[in-house]
Amino acid sequence: MNQPMNRRTRQRGLVLVSSLLLLLVVTMLALAMFRSMGLAEKIAGNVREKQRALHAAVVAEQYAEFWLSSSGNSSQAPVTCNATASALTTPVLICNPGSALSNPASLPWTTLGGASVGYTYYPASGSAQMYLAANTAQGSNTYIYAPSFYIQYVGIAEDGGGSVYKIDAVGYGGSALSVAVVESMYEIGSGVNNLGGL
Repeated sequence: MNQPMNRRTRQRGLVLVSSLLLLLVVTMLALAMFRSMGLAEKIAGNVREKQRALHAAVVAEQYAEFWLSSSGNSSQAPVTCNATASALTTPVLICNPGSALSNPASLPWTTLGGASVGYTYYPASGSAQMYLAANTAQGSNTYIYAPSFYIQYVGIAEDGGGSVYKIDAVGYGGSALSVAVVESMYEIGSGVNNLGGL
């Protein structure tokens, strides 16, 4: 009669141990799930900031292209660039090949001679207004720095139909670590087309 009692006692201990192991597994799965969700939120935030930086860089690039194609701005002679300025308050200059950026991906921008260069530009009013870090009232919709651009004269286009310019632009998100650099080649036509013996 003692043997059936011993079997029951052993079974009760086994149920307790297996329940504790199951509880441990479920706890570990829950912790892994919460950690994964936190990591996904960080990734989403980083992607958002990178997209904001890219959009800011594109804004500066598009302004530079607009400026080049407006009212004969591209006809000015290229100069040696050796300073930074705001495009909202200072006339934009076209830089000659001798003052090319040492490396457009290396920030802040410097020329081969070591001078800091570039023009900041950001929409300061209207529906597309950008808020910089100094404006804390806008919260998470601010940008750490204003986007910048740099226009360099490259030369006459291969087809002889105009002049080619290289435009580099940089934009930042909410922190200095979220940054994007874009570059484009832009041709301004001379306005004369040879249609071939009309």
